[in-house]
Amino acid sequence: MDEYISLDYGSGGRKTAALIQELILPRFGNPALNSLGDGAVLPGAEQLVFSTDSFVVSPLFFPGGNIGKLAVCGTLNDVAMAGGEPKYLSFSLVIGEGFPTKDLVRILDTAAEEAKKAGVSVVTGDTKVVEKGSCDGLFINTAGIGVLKRPGLASKAIRPGDAVLVSGPLGNHGLTILLARHPQMLEAELMSDCANLAPMAAALYSLGEDLRVLRDPTRGGLATVCAELAESAGLGIELEEKALPIDPAVRTACDLLGLDPLYSANEGKLIAIVSADKAEEALSLLRRFPEGKMAAVIGEITNDHPSYTVLKTPWGSGRLLTALAGAQFPRIC
Repeated sequence: MDEYISLDYGSGGRKTAALIQELILPRFGNPALNSLGDGAVLPGAEQLVFSTDSFVVSPLFFPGGNIGKLAVCGTLNDVAMAGGEPKYLSFSLVIGEGFPTKDLVRILDTAAEEAKKAGVSVVTGDTKVVEKGSCDGLFINTAGIGVLKRPGLASKAIRPGDAVLVSGPLGNHGLTILLARHPQMLEAELMSDCANLAPMAAALYSLGEDLRVLRDPTRGGLATVCAELAESAGLGIELEEKALPIDPAVRTACDLLGLDPLYSANEGKLIAIVSADKAEEALSLLRRFPEGKMAAVIGEITNDHPSYTVLKTPWGSGRLLTALAGAQFPRIC
């Protein structure tokens, strides 16, 4: 660990992992936390899934949503990726002095609409107002509780030969936030993919044990999630570059700015690893939803190069994908 915490420690990549492994787990570690999933499965008469997240995105409003939509959908997605059906949310605000009331109303309306559409209730929360300069406008913390519907989703369930799927085009959210924050960099028609993934995840639960693991590739993007899964499972992941769905506008923007869409954040996409026999069925399930129309099989699990992820290019070469080393984008969630 460095002497001071830099923005790189919030990237979702290697430095975030170091912060968790070196500072947090030694102090709070327990079986539920140590798995480092999107949510924790809690024991009881009815098993629950619990997750929490904080949202500090800048700007607060962006094409495709705002911080209110992001806060609700982000926590619903974390519960769903852990195998849960979201039921309840907490919703807490840290508001900077002088924040426009009309903007707060817009954000709350959006958050309330997303919760209502998802069929979840906001049952508790908190509000703090801090002195001007102590908070960049508005921060939101949410926590979600759901009922476990598909137990056992974990990297240890992955098997050689399994298929790797993604529910749609990659990288839209990260590029949208970057260009909304710095519009002078490039003119591009981009929109965040921010969406509630719980319905798509619930459809995949029907695959039973053939559904091995779910992840939403937020900070660090597809490449970081796959690198973490390969390392955790002790197996290799091979991705086919030509199979990756990427919007032309995202690809062009990344090319012009020298960025990699595989490390760009997503807020409305899921990665599913399923048995090879169920890959086509999983695709069919995903494509029933508007957000899953461009779902694709993008790779497979292999015994080769254990613990590493390799991107196979159309020219037959391979590129090693590692976890994001620093912050590629500013405050994307």
